[in-house]
Amino acid sequence: MTNLVLFGPPGAGKGTQASVLKEKYQLVHISTGDVFRHNIKNQTELGLSAKSFIDRGQLVPDEVTINMLRAKVEEHKDAKGFIFDGFPRTVAQADALGELLASMNEEVDAMVALEVEDEILVERLLERGETSGRPDDADETVVRRRIKVYYEETAILKQYYQKQGKYYGVDGVGSIEEITERLSKVIDKLI
Repeated sequence: MTNLVLFGPPGAGKGTQASVLKEKYQLVHISTGDVFRHNIKNQTELGLSAKSFIDRGQLVPDEVTINMLRAKVEEHKDAKGFIFDGFPRTVAQADALGELLASMNEEVDAMVALEVEDEILVERLLERGETSGRPDDADETVVRRRIKVYYEETAILKQYYQKQGKYYGVDGVGSIEEITERLSKVIDKLI
């Protein structure tokens, strides 16, 4: 199996690249946001639990999130590997993901981070906001705050995976094909 954590700030192109990479390498793309929405919409036990925290304005505990991911991973036991998108976000979550994969005799092979300058991110998100209708992409103040929070919350994860020799930063500026090529060079070395 090849197990990747795809990382990058909002607007870096993670969703676009995950779609391309999952096809190219026949990996299962697990977006934490999608998993949450699916469980809440289908009123699963985990979804109802998560919704109860969200409705109170609280963060969903790591245990609930990990259990949702575990269920998603177990749906795909014969997968060639996974692309984790939006998870982990904390060291505790990174440890939990490591434990989940270890229980399957697997591990995270790499954190691949799309690196993009802040001003380009702001431009991309505001552009996306005009076409997507997403309110969180339409307000420059909100966009800049999201980028700032990303760096504050995730800088420690870069160090976490660097210490394990598993962090790979990739230039996230250029055409979709150019960025895919850069990511592929990293992934091809892991396979």
